[in-house]
Amino acid sequence: MFHRQTKLDRFSTRLTCRFNFFKQLKMNTKKLALGIGTIWMSMLLLTSGCGSRSAERPTVEPVDYVDPYIGNISHLLVPTYPTIHLPNSMLRLYPERRDFTGDMLKGLPSVVTGHRRGSAFHISPFQGDKSKLRPVVNYSYDLEEIKPYAYSVYLDEALINVDFGVSHQSAMYAFEFEKEEPVSLVLNSLNGAVKWDGEAFSGYQLIENNTKIYLYLKPAAQPKAVNALVGGKLVDAQEASGRNACLVLDYGTDISALELQYGISFIDEAQARQNMEREVVGKSLAEIQSIGRDLWNQTLGKISVSGTDEDAKKVFYTSLYRTFERPVCLSEDGRYYSAFDGTIHQDNGRPFYTDDWIWDSYRAHHPLNVLIDSEKENDILHSFILMAEQMDNMWMPTFPEVSGDSRRMNSNHAVASVIDAYRKGLRGFDLEKAFLACKGAITEKTLAPWSGMPAGELDQFYKDEGYFPALPEGVEETVPEVHGFESRQPVAVTLGTSYDEWCLAQIAKELDREEDYKKHLENSYNYRNLFHAQTHFFHPKDAQGNFIEPFDYRFSGGMGARKFYGENNGWVYRWDVQHNVSDLVGLMGGPEQFVANLNATFNEPLGRSKYGFYAQLPDHTGNVGQFSMANEPSLHVPYLYNYAGQPWKTQKRIRTLMDQWFRNDLMGVPGDEDGGGMTSFVVFSQLGFYPVTPGLAMYNIGSPEFEKASITLPNGKTFTITAENYAPEHKYIQSATLNGAPLDQPYFWHDDIRDGGELTVVMGSKANFEWGANQAPPSGVSNEEFQQLDL
Repeated sequence: MFHRQTKLDRFSTRLTCRFNFFKQLKMNTKKLALGIGTIWMSMLLLTSGCGSRSAERPTVEPVDYVDPYIGNISHLLVPTYPTIHLPNSMLRLYPERRDFTGDMLKGLPSVVTGHRRGSAFHISPFQGDKSKLRPVVNYSYDLEEIKPYAYSVYLDEALINVDFGVSHQSAMYAFEFEKEEPVSLVLNSLNGAVKWDGEAFSGYQLIENNTKIYLYLKPAAQPKAVNALVGGKLVDAQEASGRNACLVLDYGTDISALELQYGISFIDEAQARQNMEREVVGKSLAEIQSIGRDLWNQTLGKISVSGTDEDAKKVFYTSLYRTFERPVCLSEDGRYYSAFDGTIHQDNGRPFYTDDWIWDSYRAHHPLNVLIDSEKENDILHSFILMAEQMDNMWMPTFPEVSGDSRRMNSNHAVASVIDAYRKGLRGFDLEKAFLACKGAITEKTLAPWSGMPAGELDQFYKDEGYFPALPEGVEETVPEVHGFESRQPVAVTLGTSYDEWCLAQIAKELDREEDYKKHLENSYNYRNLFHAQTHFFHPKDAQGNFIEPFDYRFSGGMGARKFYGENNGWVYRWDVQHNVSDLVGLMGGPEQFVANLNATFNEPLGRSKYGFYAQLPDHTGNVGQFSMANEPSLHVPYLYNYAGQPWKTQKRIRTLMDQWFRNDLMGVPGDEDGGGMTSFVVFSQLGFYPVTPGLAMYNIGSPEFEKASITLPNGKTFTITAENYAPEHKYIQSATLNGAPLDQPYFWHDDIRDGGELTVVMGSKANFEWGANQAPPSGVSNEEFQQLDL
């Protein structure tokens, strides 16, 4: 039965909403926020949380620090979505509105079909005049509360209380109707078919690439009548198909509360029903929410942090929660549907994962999985190989989604995740197959962005000349594999492929493929072919080997700088040599000039009004000078001071960027957070280290933000980061030890912590210019390897 809130529960709800209200209006100072937060945390100890969510808890747990609203108002592009889901699970949803400030909810969602996509089905409870029924009912709302595992909202004009709990592939809604008017329930597939079989609703929605998502929904009470809604009118039918295929369940005035349980599937309606019966049938809403809460605490509890900065904890655990939004496990009772070949497969006991935007997730998201969830990472990489085998060509995916590989963005960075995992000890995937799939994606598929076509004339040019050629301004594109809007992105492609070839060389080395190793290692230096020795930028060249002139590293390249770069301008791509930073230091004339160029990146003005800058470069946001905190190619840049003898500047810059752009408020994420792509950077950076070069089993040290952080490793051992002389404002490392031995270098190896250990840093308010200044982190090519190359 639907659980009515107690007076104490409703008081807790109102207190929460008032706290959020003050925070959103920016009326609170930090002290006020902490003060109100103390009141709220005290209430948590007295109640089970809002509504009937869970039993009494004696302490504040990790999930209590998660605030899905952080970042819900975007600075410019896509905001974060307050997603309700279990870790990496198939059933995900969020309230549909324009953004956080939207006044109206677009029905109630049942499932989001992919990261940042709309709902596959809408559920709309309704009371009143049936002539006003629509396929999706828009609601005015209030008293909304979102937890990772639960959702509640009051539809204030409709006078309907809504409560929701989620499982992996199933969920439950509970409605309480306050009006004494007839109750109806509208169930809508935006593009598909629906039917009523006398006791349950079922149907499907067609999404991209002939992929269907199925729903089986069973109400706790049977309706008096079921009709189809066609053209705004009720008709005598119990099934419907096409656009806005709708059924309306009519309950009359006999009920004041209604519960719905449902399951989803990518296989068929019968499997959706099995998922529902396995996960939620026989459970109350409170039980479902409690199970979800416990799972989130178990998942988030893999890392524990302590310190006096409560806002930092909020940012940390909210960021960690977001890293579990993708990829998505599609296995259902040992089977999964693959859009990569349109077939249902047996999973043979291993979960199948997809919806992974590898262009950015390779940077920090996959390394974070390796660190805290290696079994899952093994399964993800195994899934990549299966995708390659299932597609027409044995090419590693680049942008695998639930509807197949969309081949978006540039480069083929799955190769980085493969070698990174292998070098850190993971062996749960076939490295030989991974090599063949990665090699095919890099050498047989075109390197042109946003294309799945075979290699063409531009790719042959790259193989012959060592760079992707640019078109001079005003010259029309005629090469068929080049996307009409995205353009060639020749600098981004050349730099990204240089890194990919380094990664491919490392896999070849592990497999004793000496010829492949040497060839791809030599190709990993192709970025040199676009380096402009006078300007120290990577500068596009035409097919005759001439630098494109005249040229502006801020604005040349048109919309999104795509004719030459990609989403970011030349100032960001100046640093896109993750695999060989030491060589980049040398190309720029040594550490002093390298640091000067880094400093200039953070100081160079936009060069136009903000309106003019972002009108051309809307993805290049979160600016500090020409640095873009809001786009993933910039994530490693603040750590590069470590390579030039000034680790203190990395410490300063990281903490400054974190304070500026990742905050406990509605605008607390600077840009397009791709389901963990950016927030993994936050998790690592707050812990105090970061994987600058995935594929090299090493971490750069930054500035720990907590007094103590403990990471439970997959083998059960613990790696601890302890900050002595801790204070939130103490950002500079004075000295350090690793596993009890003095550490005077700004990096450590994965092997140093694989079996547990402790990094202890003594912090201070002013920089120690000497610590770590004399031992730069190694790059991906050693001096001995370089001497053997034919460059």
